[in-house]
Amino acid sequence: MTITGIDGITYGVEDMDACTRFLADWGLTEVSRAADRVGCETLDGTEVWAVDGAASDLPPAVEDGPTLRRVTWGVSDQAALGALRAALHDTTAVQDTDDGFSCEDPNGITLSFRVSRRRSVSITGAPVNTVDQTPRVDRRAPVYDRAEPVKVGHVVFFVADVAEAVAFYTGHLGFHVSDCYPGVGYFLRCREEGGHHDLFLLQTPDRKRGLNHVAFTVRDLEEVFGGGIHMNARGWRTQIGPGRHPISSAYFWYVHNPCGALAEYYTNEDYCTAAWQPKEWERGNDNFAEWAIAGGIDPETRRQVRKTD
Repeated sequence: MTITGIDGITYGVEDMDACTRFLADWGLTEVSRAADRVGCETLDGTEVWAVDGAASDLPPAVEDGPTLRRVTWGVSDQAALGALRAALHDTTAVQDTDDGFSCEDPNGITLSFRVSRRRSVSITGAPVNTVDQTPRVDRRAPVYDRAEPVKVGHVVFFVADVAEAVAFYTGHLGFHVSDCYPGVGYFLRCREEGGHHDLFLLQTPDRKRGLNHVAFTVRDLEEVFGGGIHMNARGWRTQIGPGRHPISSAYFWYVHNPCGALAEYYTNEDYCTAAWQPKEWERGNDNFAEWAIAGGIDPETRRQVRKTD
């Protein structure tokens, strides 16, 4: 079973016009449009769909309002797709689709699986000069006017029973635990070797179900800043960012998304192999963010956005 990563996501939305504007401002390329849906993609071809929440072909929602309805996972080839379907056959209801199959995870989220359609892209981030390494010589680091996400890097869900959900993803889909808040939150990667997490599952005291955020990988730290400032300039509201996560080491910027919950730009996550040692973390503000700016950066003053309340 070789899951390669997130191949696509589908939102069920309420305001198509706002969602279409958001996805364009976010830096995605529109590839399809109809009265009740718009399809976009990242640079590597990861699909992002915003579909009218009343559309009959949408999977059911696990929460009210606009939210993520489907996560499509890519696999390496047809043999891997068949093996994955066989592994799930006795654990959950499986339905065939035109290009693979779908099922629900224990939290009620619809998952689809297909041979990956993502394409290889040649993209280079800005080298970082440190006290002992100077890979960037006689050239300045870039300044970005906006971001162009490379891929959908991970999704984060609130789950009713985190132990049950983790057991499903690790036991039946072959995911690996990279780090965790014991009994509360688990960072999972779909391959033994790869980025720190493709999925984060979090159980809150009220055991609510729903979307926390979708994270989009960008080239480098400079693009995190450029993308976030651009979104503020376009009138979208920053929740928090820029900042840095001690867990995963990633730099981030979170923006409120009319498609559902939050969207995140991020870069510089840890890269894990079989030698990676998972760590148990205490949940707290200092482990969520080493540092972070509430409200983002004002595009005119280039200072922190001033709060009005």
